[in-house]
Amino acid sequence: MKKDVLSVLDLSREELFEILALADKLKSDRKAGVFPDLLHKKSLGMIFEKASTRTRISFETGIFELGGHPLFLNPGDMQLGRGEVIADTAKVLSRYLSAIMMRSYRHSTVEELASHSTIPVINGLSDEEHPCQILADIMTIREHFGNDKEDLTIAWVGDGNNVCNSLMLSSALTGYRINVATPPEYAPSGKYIEMAIRAGAMVNLFNNPEEAISDADVIYTDTWISMGCEDEKEARISAFKNYMVNDSLLGNCGKDAIILHCLPAHRGEEISDEVIDGPMSRVWDQAENRLHAQKALLVKLLE
Repeated sequence: MKKDVLSVLDLSREELFEILALADKLKSDRKAGVFPDLLHKKSLGMIFEKASTRTRISFETGIFELGGHPLFLNPGDMQLGRGEVIADTAKVLSRYLSAIMMRSYRHSTVEELASHSTIPVINGLSDEEHPCQILADIMTIREHFGNDKEDLTIAWVGDGNNVCNSLMLSSALTGYRINVATPPEYAPSGKYIEMAIRAGAMVNLFNNPEEAISDADVIYTDTWISMGCEDEKEARISAFKNYMVNDSLLGNCGKDAIILHCLPAHRGEEISDEVIDGPMSRVWDQAENRLHAQKALLVKLLE
């Protein structure tokens, strides 16, 4: 039966940890030079409405290393760019491909694609969620703190954006506590706060970043200016000026905390050079783990 992953909550707790266990194995296999041919002759269509570095390269490399074939699909080069409706595109691609990954401006576009596809659809990023990023984040946290430790607090500092939404939802699966520190006008949407709490997540909202990180094991930040928000740059920089993750802010957290950032980073805005390149940073492990977590996700959906 086809399964789509448009949201973190499209996975059960059991499925999440099965994917992460497989990701750990695929990572160690790769370091040993072993590339199991688990998706021989499978094909992944990748539709990108938004520019991408990590999502495109990790998925393209991942399906190739599993023995499958990636296809980069720019909507401007497809009939989508000339007005073909999503439903028709979905029906046709379902006849050719094994799965579709879409990076979209609107979450509703990915939902519509999935509703008309007979093959699995993966949300590679939308304006509401980024489930693939969260898989890599949890993998990175478990690598550092151990697979069995659930008594953890993650502090999100900055914009209540799509990654923040998915992080809050993931608490319902992992048991991690999520502290979210944002300016009042940039808090996560009420819809996602309600969804997370209804699913059993532990979410606490703050306006003061010092309070949010005081008991945190993980401090996580992201750009203040997401794609599509460029015209709000000056207002956002002003609103977030006290939310930079720097040495001064980190004086309020424990010495054993780690730093995450889903990238791309705007150094000197949401995070300082000394932090992202410093000993607390796990940002580069986190970026690498996009590859391993998504390989495991593809195997689980297509094997």
